[in-house]
Amino acid sequence: MNKRIIWTLLSVLCAGQTAAQELAAAPRLAPTADQAQTAYLSAQILSRYHYKTVPLDDAMSEKIFDRYLKALDPERLFFTQADIDSFADTRTRLDDAILRGNLSAPFAMFQRYELRVTERLGYARELLGQGFDFSTKESYPYARDKAPWPADEAEVRDLWKKRVKNDWLRLKLAGKDDKAIRDTLAKRYDNYVTRATRNKSEDVFQIFMNAYAMSIEPHTNYLGRSASADFDISMRLSLVGIGAVLQERDEYITIRELVPGGPAARSGKLAVGDRIVGVGQGDDAVADVVGSRVDEVVKLIRGEKNTRVVLDVLPADAGPDAKHKQVALTRDKIKLEEQAAKKSVIKTGEGATARKIGVINLPAFYEDFEGRRKGDKDYRSASRDVARLIEELKKEKVDGLLIDLRNNGGGSLREAVELTGLFIDKGPVVQQRRPDGQIGVEKDEHAGTAWDGPLAVLINRGSASASEIFAAALQDYGRAPIIGEPSFGKGTVQTMISLDQIARNDPPKFGDLKMTVAQFFRINGGTTQLRGVVPDIRFPSVSDPQSFGESSYDNALPWIQVKAAEFRPVDEVSPRLADLQRRHDARIAKDKDFAQLLQDVAEYKRLRETKQLSLNETERRQEKERQEARLKSRDKGSKDKLAALQDDGLQYGERSLAADLAAEKARKDSKDVLLTEAARIVADEAELFATRTQLALRERNAAGAGKATTLR
Repeated sequence: MNKRIIWTLLSVLCAGQTAAQELAAAPRLAPTADQAQTAYLSAQILSRYHYKTVPLDDAMSEKIFDRYLKALDPERLFFTQADIDSFADTRTRLDDAILRGNLSAPFAMFQRYELRVTERLGYARELLGQGFDFSTKESYPYARDKAPWPADEAEVRDLWKKRVKNDWLRLKLAGKDDKAIRDTLAKRYDNYVTRATRNKSEDVFQIFMNAYAMSIEPHTNYLGRSASADFDISMRLSLVGIGAVLQERDEYITIRELVPGGPAARSGKLAVGDRIVGVGQGDDAVADVVGSRVDEVVKLIRGEKNTRVVLDVLPADAGPDAKHKQVALTRDKIKLEEQAAKKSVIKTGEGATARKIGVINLPAFYEDFEGRRKGDKDYRSASRDVARLIEELKKEKVDGLLIDLRNNGGGSLREAVELTGLFIDKGPVVQQRRPDGQIGVEKDEHAGTAWDGPLAVLINRGSASASEIFAAALQDYGRAPIIGEPSFGKGTVQTMISLDQIARNDPPKFGDLKMTVAQFFRINGGTTQLRGVVPDIRFPSVSDPQSFGESSYDNALPWIQVKAAEFRPVDEVSPRLADLQRRHDARIAKDKDFAQLLQDVAEYKRLRETKQLSLNETERRQEKERQEARLKSRDKGSKDKLAALQDDGLQYGERSLAADLAAEKARKDSKDVLLTEAARIVADEAELFATRTQLALRERNAAGAGKATTLR
């Protein structure tokens, strides 16, 4: 951002400070003067420099109002229509709240929400003292995002009665007795209330500002300081801490995982399941953290490299009154390898048809922006990691390569270009259209490729943004078949804007805006916006386009087309695509695992469209037995695995930690039918590739022999 814009925004900020300073004292969760200034400055930036210029007026206020309500009560379980009517004056005044620096209205709405949560869960807890009749014919409407608000208290109480009845029935069907059910649900509802009433002012502000930002366009967000730090960590794939994954379990912060090589694991003094009850900095006194939120404890544990943190720990198997132990650790840089690119090899076929297919799973297009800017020769990035993995797979003599981008939500645009460059020679990769209509072309400037053999890309509905740029470019070049389901459909480019840099705050206090500043287009002139990347070979899809993906947003940018860039397709796919499709169809027609997957997809769609759960015990038991029989018929080997996949009526954190980890492992270890079939398609491609190469060699040799005969 240039100096003229910065000085303009500085003057704008000063104009808003007077209003912000007039904030009156308010009860718990009141907005702060800093938040009022942040909202005002954000509005000036968003209304002037966003790709989609939208004024902050009464019409926008109504959109913010509806989106804020949806963020607070997405299933319409807490507010009644009377609550919504009481907010009527606020509907068209949220623009004034932002521009005048008085955020009391959205905070008042949030406090009403907190009150309703306490009331609804209090009623739910009362219901546990009653019995339920499970012989009646009634149902619980669990999908209520588009339902009308409950008309009055009687209607919302009836809804909650059905909700509690459903919770009870799930546990009953899992074999729990009445006392265990009552204890489990009482604890669950108490925890709901505890979490809802532990919100801080910055939490409310984050939710409200995101309602504003996302009312302009779906991929524009406000990130407070904590959210901004987390985003930075996700892009760098590193942080400074002790190397422990933490979670809230009851009132304790519990160690869920130790990162190999981190200070916590190296110490040998901590174990999975240990509970952190206090945190101290250096030689300072240890502060009690029982009952704290996990994000608050994480902030205390992270810090500068080579600094000391002391943990007061209650061992995993010890009772609440057992002796604690204190563990001193020195913070160090932790690499988040779980989110980095990984390789594996899938072997397909036997004998002459045997093939080794290298698979590279890429969860995100990460890049250490700061390390690259500073010239760090070892900075981390997706394309550098993938290039290294390709070299390793070459040494393993793989016959083909599959890039797995399922659920890769994107990341660095530059990394999408760099990654594409590993598989094409020099040329354009993506076009960017700026707000002024000017179009620029991002190119791969590096000659040569890291891999020129058989290649395919696997995508699903969760593949978005940079994933779509990469897949679309390889599809347009004809370099690789795209396999899977249509991608997300996000065709926009965001940039991070530091509000503190603009306001020249030291220390920082305002946070960042992630703002849409451009739209990207394929090199063929089309765009992935709304429509996504359509695969060359389609797999069955469980995603609902009405609830997930760009098409599910009511304010997404439209699909448009621009002039194609100048590029030369290699067109390695179209000559083989019909044959690849034929082989795929023939194979899945006889594949038991694929047939079961199709059954699962059909069953999931049936349940999704039903949107109701029977509260009749006989009907639910029959349904549960049918589902369990279906699972048993498939996997008769592991009872533990089967148990982990069945519904036990419990929620995350209510099982023992060991049971939660076992269930997670069972999901990870389950057959990945789509990955296996995608690897087989690449194996087919490798076979066709080898056949074509042999034919070309024979033709060349024959032509050479004919020429020699003529010369004689």
